[in-house]
Parts: sequence; C-alpha cells; structure tokens
Amino acid sequence: MTIKQELEQALKDAMRANDALRKNTLRLALTSLKEAEVQKQAELDDAAVLALLQKEVKSRQESAAEAEKADRADLAAAAQAEIEVLQAYLPEAMSADELEAIVTAAIAEAGASGPADMGKVMKLVLPQVQGRADGGQISQLVRDKLQP
Repeated sequence: MTIKQELEQALKDAMRANDALRKNTLRLALTSLKEAEVQKQAELDDAAVLALLQKEVKSRQESAAEAEKADRADLAAAAQAEIEVLQAYLPEAMSADELEAIVTAAIAEAGASGPADMGKVMKLVLPQVQGRADGGQISQLVRDKLQP
C-alpha cells in the first residue's frame, strides 16, 4: 500500500469516526498532493509524497511559531495537533548521532576539504536521509564539519 493510499484510507476512517481534526488535516494534505500531481501531470511516488508531507509539516511549524509570536496559543495548539497527525505518516526521525555518522562518511567519500565542497557532500547525504531529517539541520551539520 502506497503512502497516498494510506492517507486516503485514513481519511475514510476519520470520516467514519467523526474525527474533525484528522479529517481536515488529511483532506488538506491530499489536496496538496493532488495539486502537485496535476502540476507534474503524473502520479507521485512515495518519496515525492514524503517530501510533500514534510513540506506540510514545516508549513504548520512556521504557522505555530507565528501564532506563538502573536500570543495566540489556540492557533499554535491547533497547528501542533495537525503536525502530530501528519507526522504519523512520516518515517521516524533520524537521531543526531546517526545523522552525524552519515555526514562524516559522506565527507570522506566525497573527499571534501572545505565549504566549497558542501554541494558534493549534500548530494551524497540527502538521498540517505530522505524524509528522516530536516534539510536545514543537515546543511548546518555539513557546514560545521567542513569549517577549517
């Protein structure tokens, strides 16, 4: 069963259970998915669906941060609840130690010696951590390791 099919089944289950939060969150995610498929004019594979779900989570994290800044705890709590619903369909996040080991191995494999080689290292790291680590966190770690 693909991730898209899991989302569709979960939406049906949420509708049967009258779970408004899950239903609305999954509908928004599936709408974004459908929109991406229309733009691409092809069905998305699981990797693309995971990337889209991560984008949805990141969007809600930004919304929660803005709501916190505006002193709107109700909106921040709603965004956090949506994040939890979406994260159930994402793979488990990678630990900092695992990520550091992958980055270290990629630096050695690429023969990287400084910040100019960051692109080479990122090209090796990103496919290995697809959907399991934040891109900003990865690039910061690579940047720190490549500093002289």
